[in-house]
Amino acid sequence: MTKKNKIIYWVATLWLALGMTATGIVQLIQMKEEAEMIQRLGYPLYFLILLGVWKILGVIAILIPKFPLLKEWAYAGFFFAMSGAVFSHLYCGDSAKELFGPVLLIVLTVVSWYFRPADRKAIV
Repeated sequence: MTKKNKIIYWVATLWLALGMTATGIVQLIQMKEEAEMIQRLGYPLYFLILLGVWKILGVIAILIPKFPLLKEWAYAGFFFAMSGAVFSHLYCGDSAKELFGPVLLIVLTVVSWYFRPADRKAIV
């Protein structure tokens, strides 16, 4: 892995981890704005707890060494959760402003996954 690719990987991964941790905490504490949004999108309030826990566990999975298969699952979970958020916002007719966060996290997920070092890849 080149130094450039390593830098790209770590920048994307750290921003992804920061974004997922921050939104996961906001969801776990059920911040008023987040609770209103999730209900407006048509999901039950307890869904925030599930998303928050999964995001934080996913961050741990992608940051710790080893466990490449677990990392694959975490990346997939991030992608599914954020693409689900994009489609939920689109379905409800939300503005592009509401799509920015989930789209950014999808991009960071894909970049981090693509540039991950060989020892962080699951061998198939």
